[in-house]
Amino acid sequence: MNFKSLVLATAFAAGAYAAQGDGMGLQAGVLPASWITSGPNCATVPDWQIHEYNDDFYILRESGCTNYEKPFLYLIFGQEKAILEDTGAGAAVQTAAFVMDLVAKWSKKKGRAAPVPLIVIHSHGHGDHTSGDKGFQSMANVQFIAATPEEIQKAAGIAKWPTDLGTIDLGGRMLDIIPIPGHQTASIAIYDRLTGNLLTGDSLYPGRLYAPEDAWLDYAASAQRLADFVMAHPVAHVLGTHIEQSRIAYADYPTGTVYQPNEHVLELTRAHVLELNQAFLNQQGKPAVVSLPDFTLMARPQRTPRPAAAAAKGPGTN
Repeated sequence: MNFKSLVLATAFAAGAYAAQGDGMGLQAGVLPASWITSGPNCATVPDWQIHEYNDDFYILRESGCTNYEKPFLYLIFGQEKAILEDTGAGAAVQTAAFVMDLVAKWSKKKGRAAPVPLIVIHSHGHGDHTSGDKGFQSMANVQFIAATPEEIQKAAGIAKWPTDLGTIDLGGRMLDIIPIPGHQTASIAIYDRLTGNLLTGDSLYPGRLYAPEDAWLDYAASAQRLADFVMAHPVAHVLGTHIEQSRIAYADYPTGTVYQPNEHVLELTRAHVLELNQAFLNQQGKPAVVSLPDFTLMARPQRTPRPAAAAAKGPGTN
């Protein structure tokens, strides 16, 4: 296989933070104090960084030397199935072979006679999160869920989009699927009941949260729905799909930055979910740019949707 990867196993992640989840009845795991930030010498940077939060929850980061968006992907294993959130950025990304190799290795480590089936889902439908789709669509043992409200609704058993929740059962591991349109029409959050990790895609991460003006009210309603959810569930970490913020409050890296030596940590908290909701409430329905210490809510004019092929070739659309 023609990809390079670096594994940061849970037990050996240098500088990893202490395990989270203890005391909340959640499965513990660890996060690294920092990530590889795609430089300064790309010749030494792996195509993918793999971090094992624990044995059954992997966080994957695509190199900025491959695509400046440097998205995070999530691979979660249950007793019967695995699920991958997002497929990477850039026309040249080879996500399918890389991920299927990880699934095969995990299955072998667990004493499985064959790799577990894989579900592919998306945090939303922008090109920097769907560019590797084609590699999965014709694969055996893969259930591919297109990044549309209709397909997500059907796969997760969501009765009414976007106000109702859905679930996906991996076997001994239930995931809650929370529709949160606004950033994009098919945006979702995924809550892993075992770890208490909440995956929020491009709707909440340390960076610029783009909110199309014509979808501002949808985003606001989704922020309220997400706030209501975290008030009723234990949350270990809030994990998005990019890092654009620096470790300095209110400061971010410009679009297109490849090397981010002082970037913010990936994980946010329940408090940030509430902070996002309050930012929308304060605006009373009026689109604006709202700067906060760890992220910026950015209203922008509606854009003409690009065809999927163009989105895969061009710059990311987070």
